[in-house]
Amino acid sequence: MERVSFLTGEFRHALDDRGRVAVPVRFRSRLAQGATLARWLDGCLAIFPSDTWEELAAKIQSLPTTNAAARQFGRFMSSGAVEVELDRQGRVLVPSYLREYAGLTQSEVVVVGALNRLEVWAPSRWQPYRSQIEDEPEALAEHLADLGI
Repeated sequence: MERVSFLTGEFRHALDDRGRVAVPVRFRSRLAQGATLARWLDGCLAIFPSDTWEELAAKIQSLPTTNAAARQFGRFMSSGAVEVELDRQGRVLVPSYLREYAGLTQSEVVVVGALNRLEVWAPSRWQPYRSQIEDEPEALAEHLADLGI
């Protein structure tokens, strides 16, 4: 059985004037077979390895079309998703509409490993979010108890 490699860690990278962001070197092999860049929850973007995106898309597609929230989430994800490939320097191009959604207006971004995906955050959004998690770990633990963790 092939070992799954999880995407973990926090990295600061430049967003160049063309809208490209470098993927941390340690993750490039995981994205070598292709990836999908998409809007994600909490105001960030996500880079999904192809197999992970396919699993998520299948789950979304299996949701009942009679459920308004399911239709809305499906539209949110599919309309804000684009297939990407790493260039020779290991960068992905972030289209302007996705940069706008995530508030990527500075030349720096934060790339966060989130186990099955990478998240791309504007530093101005990531820092308060990270501080909230770090300042209130007990509250987070209480929520996780309901999930069986």
